[in-house]
Amino acid sequence: MRLLLVEDDEMIGKSIREGLRREGYGIDWVRDGWAAEQSLTATDYDLLILDLGLPRVHGLQVLKNTRQKGKKIPVLVITARDGVEDRVNGLDAGADDYLVKPFSMSELGARVRALLRRSAGQADPVFRHGGIELNPLTREVLFNKKSVALSQREFALLESLIRHPGTVISRTSLEQSIYAWGQEVESNAVEVHISNLRKKLSPKLIKTVRGVGYKIAGQ
Repeated sequence: MRLLLVEDDEMIGKSIREGLRREGYGIDWVRDGWAAEQSLTATDYDLLILDLGLPRVHGLQVLKNTRQKGKKIPVLVITARDGVEDRVNGLDAGADDYLVKPFSMSELGARVRALLRRSAGQADPVFRHGGIELNPLTREVLFNKKSVALSQREFALLESLIRHPGTVISRTSLEQSIYAWGQEVESNAVEVHISNLRKKLSPKLIKTVRGVGYKIAGQ
């Protein structure tokens, strides 16, 4: 899963980025509202973590502009403003959740997982499909009730596919879901991870749609 963090405080931004990377997310970090809007135009993110007190373009305006463009990306607002009116304004502008600073990384991680589940139309934290059980919280994968050890990027790629069963996802989109800015992407990285998943789980698990991308096989 690939997330966009918009936070102008360097200490907070670094802490969030590193914490979420440890949980297996690809995360890009920008520090002002203008850069946020450019990033949202250029890349399809799974979730936006948005501070409000931003330079150049205020976070609330970024949120309003994002919704006016029809983007349905889940948005978690993080801010030091804890007044009821501030929360109401953020939620009315299109935020899906609101987290007041300071907060723990464990709570942030839980809010992120909840929003991603909600965007996938799933209340159960465990994704199940064709004998696979994937738990984003514990980072555990079972296949036919047996535990399977996956690398961080194998897990991220499988999660991206299993959240959208039956949907063909392009190679570029899969690359974006498992690599953040500044991380070197080898030309055949997705193919290698797909091959490993087929070996570890099932040769028929992931279908290649030639010239288009990949999808999780039907039930």
